[in-house]
Amino acid sequence: QVQLVESGGGLVQPGGSLRLSCAASGSIFSILPMGWYRQAPGKQRELVAGITTGGVPNYADFVEGRFTISRDNAKNTMTLQMNSLKYEDTAVYYCHSVPQTSKATSWGQGTQVTVSS
Repeated sequence: QVQLVESGGGLVQPGGSLRLSCAASGSIFSILPMGWYRQAPGKQRELVAGITTGGVPNYADFVEGRFTISRDNAKNTMTLQMNSLKYEDTAVYYCHSVPQTSKATSWGQGTQVTVSS
């Protein structure tokens, strides 16, 4: 099972930007479709953005062009560049394989993103 560690979260004002990073251990990372998920208090975890093994991205409707997902299979890393952040983007963000029921990757501790003035 691939272990994942997220980083890069923090406190940012509305309209600000953050860059999240995901570091993976395990040789099978490059053959897994991956995604960034988030979970806000009292809400279910949801997929924010996914990326195929070949680097083709897809985004949830609420992203509205503000986020960019990317991966580097040679380095076993994945990033999520988040711009124009809104209050409703506040959540714990996780990286994981797609679908979220996959057992190929573990769930890390996530990284907290707080959008507040």
